[in-house]
Amino acid sequence: MKLGIFVGNQYSAEESLFKKIEESLELVRAARDAGFDLIAAGSHYLSHPYRMPTCFPYLARLAPEAGDMAVASTIILLPLHNPVEVAESVATLDGITNGKFIFGVGIGYREEEYAAFSIPRNERVPRMIESLKVMKMLWTQEEVEYQGKFYNLPKAKSTCQPTQKPHPPIWIAADHDKAIKRAARLGYPWVINPHATVSTIKGQVKMYNQVAEESDQPVPADMPMMREMYIAKDRETALRESTPYLASKYQAYAQWGQDKALPGNEDWAAASFEELSRDRFLVGDPEHVANEILRYEQELGATHMIFRMQWPGMDYKQVIKELDLLGKYVMPKIKS
Repeated sequence: MKLGIFVGNQYSAEESLFKKIEESLELVRAARDAGFDLIAAGSHYLSHPYRMPTCFPYLARLAPEAGDMAVASTIILLPLHNPVEVAESVATLDGITNGKFIFGVGIGYREEEYAAFSIPRNERVPRMIESLKVMKMLWTQEEVEYQGKFYNLPKAKSTCQPTQKPHPPIWIAADHDKAIKRAARLGYPWVINPHATVSTIKGQVKMYNQVAEESDQPVPADMPMMREMYIAKDRETALRESTPYLASKYQAYAQWGQDKALPGNEDWAAASFEELSRDRFLVGDPEHVANEILRYEQELGATHMIFRMQWPGMDYKQVIKELDLLGKYVMPKIKS
């Protein structure tokens, strides 16, 4: 089991972008010293009510502090971008990290992002698939020529190629069953979202494995899983300290329509925090957190756990305390 921290890059509008990024550097150093395996950050645009630095330059700034940890984009909204630009950005990050970059992609769900980039939302899936095809050509072939539905490349030599061969790992984020089946058919590891209940995820893992088998795709070795997590000396303290931030974050998600991207009948706007957190969030003391991580490994087959431990408005010093507890009391149990 590899453990990672999602280095928060959504901030309250009144917070200094420079200061928050400097604080993120301290969090990365603390995660490195605590024995984490991975840091990650995500991407959204026009992310009101939050301000949000873009993913690639943010990860490039964090990477020198990461030591031997891998660095992951979870996730890049690939259909919004040109594959040539993204391919060279990924190769650059793979060079910066000396071959420790993981490329996580997804199609997103917010209408305003697609409208702002003048990309029809109904083209999300074919654009992502075609982009990945073009990018892998650029990464693995000395000379590339391509004519597709959305992208065209004149005959050109590709010189900005990644350190990892044939290319960095590609993970695909998916919430809904249809998207999870697509990841399985394409043969990519599925990034399990942090929002669904464990009972829902169990059925989705079974479905993913079945579709991969039916598609003659080997089940990927990686099964990365993201989870909201807050650790404290006891559950009461963890709930008290995390509720204001997590509840506010999920109210924003409800406004964005994230709950509508999940299977089943989700209604985060109407749910109490206790209802929302049940079987979704890792909130509690070190023993509870360690036992839940082991449960995800045993019951779901998770190989990577990526924790989101900081939310807009929350003091980064609280996360430093969490990382200390994880390093002292959770890591030994997970890594033994």
